[in-house]
Amino acid sequence: MPDQDPSSMEQLHDDLHTEYGKLVDIVSGFDQRLLTIKGWGVTVSLAGLGLGFQQGHYGLFLVAAVSGAAFWLLEAYAKMHQIHYYPRMRDIEVTAYELFRVDTASGAASSPLIDWGWETAGQRIRKQKAKGTPNEPVRYAEMREERSVQPWTMAHVMFPHVVSIVVGTILFILGLGGAFGQI
Repeated sequence: MPDQDPSSMEQLHDDLHTEYGKLVDIVSGFDQRLLTIKGWGVTVSLAGLGLGFQQGHYGLFLVAAVSGAAFWLLEAYAKMHQIHYYPRMRDIEVTAYELFRVDTASGAASSPLIDWGWETAGQRIRKQKAKGTPNEPVRYAEMREERSVQPWTMAHVMFPHVVSIVVGTILFILGLGGAFGQI
């Protein structure tokens, strides 16, 4: 890399940190929206199940199942939008590492490394073989080649919506079969 003007490098460093901070704020904002979606999904589905029993109308069990599916898809869609910010966060981490890392007694150090720290934390906590060095980030595309991220299949996205769908569907089928009497 050719020598760079120190003031332009400092400006780039500041710009990267500013952008990274904004990305973290955006991702955190999505977390709040996702919790709101999950809360409304649970509320509507449980209300449908409860009203189905209270009103003695098994069609409301189907409403609970359909609303569970709708909120599951809505949450997966919002999660997909959140995930789209992760590659840029990693790009900034790798660029900051490449341009601004500092060698320390325990190895190279750079900042920010929030996303990369999350990526390597599981292996470090479980004392498994690491997929990378904790202080040396790898671009997002290089880490994700082996699998595709599908938000609707993530356990924290699908639950408790899938429970509402299953319970609502089972109760609706039982109702159709006459288990709850006539409507």
